[in-house]
Amino acid sequence: MLHSWSDLPTRIDHTLLRPEATRADIQRLCEGAKRYGFRVVFVPPCYVAEAVEALMGTTILVGIPVGFPLGGQTTATKVHEATEGVRRGAAIVDMVINISRLKSGEHDAVRTDIAEVVQATRTVEHKVILETCYLTQQEKLTACKLIVEAGADYVKTSTGFGAGGATAPDVALLKHAVAGRAKVKASGGIRDLTTTLTMLEAGADRIGTSASVKIIEEWVSQPQHSSPIGR
Repeated sequence: MLHSWSDLPTRIDHTLLRPEATRADIQRLCEGAKRYGFRVVFVPPCYVAEAVEALMGTTILVGIPVGFPLGGQTTATKVHEATEGVRRGAAIVDMVINISRLKSGEHDAVRTDIAEVVQATRTVEHKVILETCYLTQQEKLTACKLIVEAGADYVKTSTGFGAGGATAPDVALLKHAVAGRAKVKASGGIRDLTTTLTMLEAGADRIGTSASVKIIEEWVSQPQHSSPIGR
């Protein structure tokens, strides 16, 4: 690889969005974030308050998905979901783009859908999930343009629940498309260190994964690391 990525733990969004995840699992997620030095945990919206409480006294942020995982909710529903999550303590919102409207060519509706969530929760960071596995190359480029115009901070590849996840070519394409006007988050199918570093080399600014601990334990076992993070 071209870079040692000495700040790798802070580039990972430590995520647990499985439908069968329990409250105890969320607590373990938060403890893992503290132990390994992750900057962000992503939890289902119903667990925001518990995550915020578990991370009290740290600088670790809590993020939530909005319009997850299909993106077809009404804009008003997405706005309500985002504002309620922020009120409960979420500092990051990852919303799913309206895939159907995008593929229907209804660009104004897509832009407005994103912009209203951004405007309703101005104090937090916003990422917009494209679900790239369902989009053509042109649709990916169009989506990036609309996301930037709507004022979001990041474009993101995938939910992890679609037919495919992040790929290095898609990350590179999104990085080129946003041209510094937004950042790129790679997520979906990232389960090992090699894939993580490949996504970073392709241009990802952040990595979203539920395999965070496995990745970091693999990373700290490399010769340049003398001891695991947080121990």
